[in-house]
Amino acid sequence: MATTITSNNPRIISERGYKDLDLNFNIHPVKKDVTKHVNEYAVINSVKNLVSLNFFEKPFRPEIGSSLRSLLFENIDTILASRIERAIEEVIINYEPRVSVSSINATAYPDENRYNVTMTFFIINNPNPVTIDFFLERIR
Repeated sequence: MATTITSNNPRIISERGYKDLDLNFNIHPVKKDVTKHVNEYAVINSVKNLVSLNFFEKPFRPEIGSSLRSLLFENIDTILASRIERAIEEVIINYEPRVSVSSINATAYPDENRYNVTMTFFIINNPNPVTIDFFLERIR
């Protein structure tokens, strides 16, 4: 969700920022309200949520999601790693307009039954690249 932050103070220039709720629902110690993520952290959480979302899990939007869970139950090899990369890239390009994907690298670890995914992307209007690293493994 994009918001424009403005102020009556002429020294403060309006800037565009992103805000999102903390999905762990942590309580702010002073405000006693749910904490929020802003800017880069809000976009990173959105990307992680999109990657972990399966088809038909989002109410009223069954088309949003990826087939990663079904891919995790196939034999682990480099061909499947490239299919995982493609599935992640597809869901981010289709449903996260705030991000421009630079690279996605999925490395297979067959002995540990998991993939290490390293993703580098640029947030729109931010020149610094963002890199996130996470594991994909099947849960029985």
